[in-house]
Amino acid sequence: MTILTIAVIAALTIIWAVARFNTFRPLIKRVNIEISHPMDHNGLRILHLSDLHMEKLSISPESLLERIKGEPIDLIALTGDYLDTAPMRARFLEYLEKIQTLNPRYGTYAVFGNHDYCIADHLPALQKEMEKRGCIVLKNEHRSIELGNRKLNIIGIDDYYTRRSDVDQAYQGVEEGINLVLTHDPNIVLDMGYHFDYLLSGHFHGGQIHWPKPYHLKKMGKLPHLNMISGLHYHEQRAFYISDGLGQTGINLRLRCRPEITLHSLGGGVSIDG
Repeated sequence: MTILTIAVIAALTIIWAVARFNTFRPLIKRVNIEISHPMDHNGLRILHLSDLHMEKLSISPESLLERIKGEPIDLIALTGDYLDTAPMRARFLEYLEKIQTLNPRYGTYAVFGNHDYCIADHLPALQKEMEKRGCIVLKNEHRSIELGNRKLNIIGIDDYYTRRSDVDQAYQGVEEGINLVLTHDPNIVLDMGYHFDYLLSGHFHGGQIHWPKPYHLKKMGKLPHLNMISGLHYHEQRAFYISDGLGQTGINLRLRCRPEITLHSLGGGVSIDG
């Protein structure tokens, strides 16, 4: 074995070790976003989790809760891709139970992603179990809640990537208020003709293996071609956020892109703190 071969193997081993270690090191990102409707000084504080991928998740629920201990949370938003296989249902539901101990004032809301539809036959039963645990699953529908003298419309649009989204149905009956959209695939923003104040999504994992660039995302819609794969963006003056996700898919590695726990505050000025 030549010195060059040994050096290459050593370098690849180090890269693999770093990429594996990264899956245990989530970033806590804070986003303060100004919206068109005035709110009280506290705004609306949202915990956003996406792409848990139970099969390749390194972060325990206990670790997650410890990292956000003491954070004020009004609402939890889950934006899809929780699991790929039926045997992971029990692990996901246990994870959900732990998250629910945060007791968000306005509840927990979820949509499904493309990976969840790998077990489409099991999703009706999974949805029932999620709802038993106090999580409202939205499939092209909405719920409205009162925020003082303001109405918050939480609009859940089903997965765009697998062509299950129906925006017209999701918005049917939506009255004037603050429109918060939850969906998995952010590409839908390019086709939406409806108003929203803020949209939360996931899907791209920030590339997951972001070296030298996440060229593999080019097949995942128009947004990657516009260099919109992570963080806060705007389309036609409408704000939307793409989470890098908490878990991994394919291989349990992350390079130049760590898992993400996002805390959004609606009502303040626009800023991001990673």
